[in-house]
Amino acid sequence: MSKTLNSIGIMGGTFDPPHLGHLILACEAIDQLVLEKVLWVLTPSPPHKEDRDISPLEQRKQLLLDAITEDDRFELSNVDINREEPHYAVDTVLILKEQFPHSKLIYLMGGDSLHDLPTWHDPVGFASACDQIAVMRRPDVEVDLNNLEVVVPGIAEKVVFIHAPLLFISSSEIRERIKSGRTFKWFLPNKVFTSITNNLYYQ
Repeated sequence: MSKTLNSIGIMGGTFDPPHLGHLILACEAIDQLVLEKVLWVLTPSPPHKEDRDISPLEQRKQLLLDAITEDDRFELSNVDINREEPHYAVDTVLILKEQFPHSKLIYLMGGDSLHDLPTWHDPVGFASACDQIAVMRRPDVEVDLNNLEVVVPGIAEKVVFIHAPLLFISSSEIRERIKSGRTFKWFLPNKVFTSITNNLYYQ
């Protein structure tokens, strides 16, 4: 398969903490969509999570760097860190299109995010801004693209599903495991586990 010129994946999130599910989605996207790299966009304060406690930005940034530094196809993007709130995904993609004008930008997300897309700010604008939206199915979420197309016109032609191991891993579950003293090591890259343990994060 020949490489599409400058195809770049965008992986956005709070990464609180980053886990193996994130890395598997990124790696499968690189292989299946023949991406040059994946930009990891750390969002300081996502509007849709205003009612939730989110760990300090520097803590999440360090954990994300721990997770991605061993793969030179992964790159931390400061696009959201360096701009004022609110951090809407549609604006993030539009800024990245200016930064990478000759690239095909493919937004990576889990099936739960695709399911919730109608609740995002300007979902139609977001779908239009993305060249493609790559989705990893989750075992607990069903997405009907026909119904979604009614609410977000144009989304169906942008979505491509990534085939990957169906792992039910979430950052919230990992945080709960840590707080309750349950095993969490095998949900995380080793460096992330070590940082969390050494710094007593999420206790």
